Amino acid sequence: MKYRKGVFIIVYRKEKDKIIYLLLKRRLHWKGWEFPKGGVEDREGFIKAVKRELKEETGLKIKNLRDMKIKGKFDYSKELEDRKGIKGMTWKLFLAEAGSGKVKIDRKEHSDYSWEEFSIAGKMLKWANQKKCLSIMNKFLNT
Repeated sequence: MKYRKGVFIIVYRKEKDKIIYLLLKRRLHWKGWEFPKGGVEDREGFIKAVKRELKEETGLKIKNLRDMKIKGKFDYSKELEDRKGIKGMTWKLFLAEAGSGKVKIDRKEHSDYSWEEFSIAGKMLKWANQKKCLSIMNKFLNT
């Protein structure tokens, strides 16, 4: 079994004197809050994958994008029907500042979205690797 190559994208906005983060409520494969993420398609680079995934999952345009040079991997809890032979995902972390515009979620994958401050976002996230990435990004944005 192999790993699917993917991207984790922490999307944020500056609102007044606060930084808020975009979380999506997952409905496909598992339930809970997460960041936009997705697989890198054949002959597609990481940056192109980030832009495509953000457009598909949120409809947002990116103001600033940064490759954080952080990588990780996770295993799926079971083999997924639409991902036969895939054990999990290796990912690369990106930080994206959202431009203006309203979030338009992909209803196949997500049921809701929320913009939250760091302290609330961290409690909403389901997985430890996501919580860790959020902490790293929050520290980066606040220094």
